[in-house]
Amino acid sequence: METTCHPTLQFSTCVGLERIGRKLNDLLTYPHQRCNKTYSFRVSNLSDSQRRSCSALHGQSSVGLLRSFAGTTLEPGHCHASCDGNWLLKHKAQEVASFLDGRCIFLVGMMGSGKTTVGKVLSDALGYSFVDSDRIVEQSLGGTSVRQIFKQCGETFFRDIESEALRKLSLMPKQVVATGGGSVVRPINWKYMRQGITVWLDVPLDALARRIAAVGTDSRPLIQFESGDPYTKAFMGLFTLSRKRTEAYSHADARVSLQRIAATLNLDDIADITPTAIAIEVLVQIENFLECQGDLSMRMFP
Repeated sequence: METTCHPTLQFSTCVGLERIGRKLNDLLTYPHQRCNKTYSFRVSNLSDSQRRSCSALHGQSSVGLLRSFAGTTLEPGHCHASCDGNWLLKHKAQEVASFLDGRCIFLVGMMGSGKTTVGKVLSDALGYSFVDSDRIVEQSLGGTSVRQIFKQCGETFFRDIESEALRKLSLMPKQVVATGGGSVVRPINWKYMRQGITVWLDVPLDALARRIAAVGTDSRPLIQFESGDPYTKAFMGLFTLSRKRTEAYSHADARVSLQRIAATLNLDDIADITPTAIAIEVLVQIENFLECQGDLSMRMFP
C-alpha cells in the first residue's frame, strides 16, 4: 500500500516520548519517559514508498512517521508534511487491536464532546461494534427519549436503567461504547467500565457550549435555563455539570485533550480537528496506558 500525502492533517511524535529515536537494523527504539522503559519496534515490513514518505515527514530521517506507526501521536513543530489520516488510523487500529484482546472501549466525557462521532470512527477502524448507552436505555423503555425519561420518571430512575445497561455492555467483547455524560457519577458504573478501557474526551467548555448551542438544548434535560441566548444557557449548564463531574472523568484510564491536539496542529478552533485525528489520539493514549500497565511490553517481549 502506498501512503499519499495531503496538506490537511499533520502527525508526528508522541507527547511523553523523547524527540530523538534511533533506528538500528530495522528496529526503531525509543525511551518512554513516564514508564522509564525503552521499547523497540520492527519496521522492516514497511514498503519502499512508506519509507520514502517517512523520510519526507521528518526531514533527513524516517523517525517521524515510523514513530507514528509504532505508537506515537502529535507533537508541534516537527511535521510539516502530512500523511493520509485514514490509512494511519487503520494501521494504528490494527496494531492496538492485537493488544486489546477484545476488551471494550468506554468513551466518557461531557455531552457534546464527540463520543458518538469519534466512537463510530474508532469502532470502524478496530472492527468493533459501536453502541450508544443512551440509545440502549431508550430502547429498553420502548423508545422513550432520554428527555422524556427525565421529565416523567426523574434522573434517579434514568441512572438506574443506565447502570443496568452498562452492566450488560461490560459483558460483551469488542465494542466501543459512547456513555452518557453523567454515567461517571455512580461508582458502580466504574466497576462495569473497568472491564474494558475508559477514555476521557476532554473538550473545553466554550467549544462544548458552541456545539450544543448550534443544535439547541431541547434534547439536553440537564442544561435547561430559563433565560439567556442559546450559547449562554449551554455554557452555564455545562459549567455547573463540569464542577460535579470533572474529577470523576479524571479517573479514566486515558485522557484525550482536544485543546492539546489543536495546539499541536496549530489550529485556532477545536472544531477544525477531524474525528479521525481524535480517534488516532485515542488509540495512542490507550497504547500508552497498556504500556504502563505492562500489557503491551509483555506481549511484545515475551
